[in-house]
Amino acid sequence: MDVINTSGRRKSAVARLYMSEGKGEFTINNRDYKEYFPTGTLQYKINQPFNLTETAGKFNIKVNVAGGGITGQAEAVRLAISKALVELDPENKPALKAEGLTTRDPRMVERKKFGQRKARKKVQFSKR
Repeated sequence: MDVINTSGRRKSAVARLYMSEGKGEFTINNRDYKEYFPTGTLQYKINQPFNLTETAGKFNIKVNVAGGGITGQAEAVRLAISKALVELDPENKPALKAEGLTTRDPRMVERKKFGQRKARKKVQFSKR
């Protein structure tokens, strides 16, 4: 098996993933994934595709992730892993698709409009 190269995006976070067969080494930005994502929730999100396809610990994964916040980055990595697992074995797709892991979440931050305080918040209206 060669190195599988995929990418995942969420909000403004972009994750570039390189997956190869190995012992289960998982590095994100040259750091261990448990050090980069310290909370259990984020670690669960990242491991979710492996748990669904029962491939945990079979691949070496190297991820470069940039932009956005920590949750957006975790979900970008999750999408990249899901895409790589589908590319490796198309039989993984139904299990991942049922959990919604193969679809990119299109929600982005709405832009601020001129004459307003934020995207939707407006200056208080005064009748008199």
